Amino acid sequence: MAVRQISALTLSVADMSRSVDFYQSIVGLELLFGGPGKEFTSFRVGDGYLNLILQRDRIPSWWGRAIFYVDDVDETFRQVTGAGGVPDTSPSDAPWGERYFHLTDPDGHELSFAKPL
Repeated sequence: MAVRQISALTLSVADMSRSVDFYQSIVGLELLFGGPGKEFTSFRVGDGYLNLILQRDRIPSWWGRAIFYVDDVDETFRQVTGAGGVPDTSPSDAPWGERYFHLTDPDGHELSFAKPL
């Protein structure tokens, strides 16, 4: 048995409306299921999915980072900032061979947008 890919990543959120707005308006993901007033929401990410599950009493803590490959890191950065997003870092080339930048969502989930060099 070999794991071939991740189908979906599910993140817990404290405010679904705020998170749906962030992932649609700032990140630019396509909403497939759920929405602002729902307990569960799903977005398309390439051939997979990013899901959000509502947990109003959730205590934020660092869990890790989701890394999304994009066609153009600098253009993605411009789109995010143009939509009002405030990335944690500017695009830069990493010694491990990727160009990337980081962005934190409203619930403290760390996102990285990257492309192999």
